[in-house]
Amino acid sequence: MALLEVQNLSISFGGLRAVDNFNIQIEKGQLYGLIGPNGAGKTTVFNLLTGVYKPTEGIITLDGENITGKKTIDINKAGIARTFQNIRLFKELSVLDNVKVGLHNNYHYGTISGILRLPSYSKTEKIMDEKAMELLKVFDLDKEASTLAANLPYGKQRKLEIARALATNPKLLLLDEPAAGMNPNETLELMETIHFVRDHFNMTILLIEHDMKLVSGICEELTVLNFGKVLTHGKTSDVLNDPQVITAYLGE
Repeated sequence: MALLEVQNLSISFGGLRAVDNFNIQIEKGQLYGLIGPNGAGKTTVFNLLTGVYKPTEGIITLDGENITGKKTIDINKAGIARTFQNIRLFKELSVLDNVKVGLHNNYHYGTISGILRLPSYSKTEKIMDEKAMELLKVFDLDKEASTLAANLPYGKQRKLEIARALATNPKLLLLDEPAAGMNPNETLELMETIHFVRDHFNMTILLIEHDMKLVSGICEELTVLNFGKVLTHGKTSDVLNDPQVITAYLGE
């Protein structure tokens, strides 16, 4: 059984069909790419998968569970986490506290316990601190744990956003243009990071990306969107050599 199965997903805005009969199937452990020209509907698909938008039609199944139309928080709890093209960190919080925000999916204490700083609160906070530091060490961010997120270099902010997403313990990680704004060295390091995340966390990853070097370097399969419709899908090397795909990008 596929981890993610999407059937005939569609959404319209004011009569415009932004995504039209989108289908995708992603197996556990895959590194899968969603590509296409600007305005093709890629981020809209991510917004549908994460509950930002409710589909007009179609079914989204995650690990056998129908999550179609559920709220974002419930979809996150079901196992989908994401990053954004424009980094969305809590920049006024520390690096450590950003990761702890993600951990609140799995660790809880009562309101009274938190206000009065009861032993249950202290115990939970200690566990969360330890878990957060473990994640930060994976991304070589542990030395910046007390640094404000806003003060991190751009490439490290990208890593922190991924670490925070992983803190929610997802089954599927969605990366929306993770290489946006990166220089070639940062992109190369990002490729290594994504491979590491997949292998170390046994993670399934779906990414949107315009950097074809990154796409060809990490994605095993691709789906290509154009004007909201699937243009083609298949093995990465086959898709990137498809004349339809080349024409779509040249015509961007």
